[in-house]
Amino acid sequence: MRDRLYVDLADGTLRLVRLVEAHRDELRAACALDADIWPIYATSFDRDHFDASFSALIGNDMRMPYAIFDGDRLIGMTAWLRPDWSAQTAEVGNSYIVPDVRGSGINRRTKRLMLDHGFSVGLRRVEFRIDERNKRSQAAVAKLGGTKEGTLRAERIIWTGHRRDTALWSILADEWTGGLRDRS
Repeated sequence: MRDRLYVDLADGTLRLVRLVEAHRDELRAACALDADIWPIYATSFDRDHFDASFSALIGNDMRMPYAIFDGDRLIGMTAWLRPDWSAQTAEVGNSYIVPDVRGSGINRRTKRLMLDHGFSVGLRRVEFRIDERNKRSQAAVAKLGGTKEGTLRAERIIWTGHRRDTALWSILADEWTGGLRDRS
């Protein structure tokens, strides 16, 4: 199923391309555009942590990361995480979009591409695990039609040492095909 799930995706000029070593410098520059955001992420892609985080992301079989392009410009990243083929589930996460395109619909289009594709190849559930402090990401998943299932208290210790409470959100295949994707 990995080969069916982890493919390049496109919608007009928006392209999700497998993240590879050749994207390292462009993504480093994109991530440097918002140094203040990383404390609410489980892993930091700031200047001091970027190389180790990038290497770990592309070197982990339980992560299937994408570089997000608008035309020829790399504007962020996202990933399929922790796929469980027997349960037909995966998580979407590790998402970052450069500040100047936030609010433009790029994130919504990115997630729709992933969800449409994931459900079409047999996923029945897609999860989003979001730091409780990250209200912007939670609002974005709610707009997609996600359901907040609860909060995993002190679910992990992030790179800053903060004990993170994680909001667990999901979208089910039958909900997605039932019209929730049409909400804007």
